Amino acid sequence: MQSQLSFSAQNQTGTLFLVPTPIGNLGDMTYRSVAVLKQVSLIAAEDTRNTQKLLNHFEIETPQISFHEHNTQERIPQLIAKLVAGEDLAQVSDAGMPSISDPGHELVMACIEAQIPVVPLPGANAALTALIASGVSPQPFYFYGFLDRKPKLQRETLSALKDRPESLIFYEAPHRLAKTLTQMVTVLGGQRPASLCRELTKKHEQFVRGTLQSLLDWATESDQVRGEFVVIVGGNPDGPSDQATGDQPELSIEDFVNQLIETGLKPNDAIKQVAHYRQLKKQAVYQIYHHLDQN
Repeated sequence: MQSQLSFSAQNQTGTLFLVPTPIGNLGDMTYRSVAVLKQVSLIAAEDTRNTQKLLNHFEIETPQISFHEHNTQERIPQLIAKLVAGEDLAQVSDAGMPSISDPGHELVMACIEAQIPVVPLPGANAALTALIASGVSPQPFYFYGFLDRKPKLQRETLSALKDRPESLIFYEAPHRLAKTLTQMVTVLGGQRPASLCRELTKKHEQFVRGTLQSLLDWATESDQVRGEFVVIVGGNPDGPSDQATGDQPELSIEDFVNQLIETGLKPNDAIKQVAHYRQLKKQAVYQIYHHLDQN
């Protein structure tokens, strides 16, 4: 076990700050993020050319060093050495949170192993920004990110996810969107509620809401399939499939709650979700699950 006091005066090393950057609108950069980027001695950036535009906009003169998926093994020892020597560093990705579908996790783990404080800053994130306006139930949710590009592996992944009751969050590039939606319709079914969210925080921000089938039709016919997409898909309202639960066509309230608890949800959260999916009052589900007198 390891305990970190992020801002203790007893820390003997520098600190790694994980700094989120805007996903489109520069106005989403926080005051704290700007201040941290100004005060650290070095910024590890996924693409230094892209980050330099951000630094120029906010008049940040801190030097950069490239840190991306192709040079992590070379860079990590260099960055750790600077941190051990007492320098504070910041790590940024091209947009949004470091480590979320972007480089960063390996550096974080190296810092933890070396007992170097890792301090995350809150800020822009495409997945949650899309989720709360998608029209799909925002909790619980399951973030997956980018599916594999190979169709066979896509189908295998979607098959593993199809019984999950949580809303599912994916990232996808415009040129692969229609093919990915086709796979989703095939594996998950065309009637799942879903939302396509593109150009988040930018001038042409757009939400396309409907079923997976209607979104596939839009992606096939529209001339607006541009920009990066967040794809939100409603979870399976019936829980595990019949194959996983025997011949019973629909789980009982008690079994459904227990299934959700087995996935890691707390009992009250599982009861809340069952009530949502079965369109029942939470108190009614609570009483059924706990075998309480409903009179």
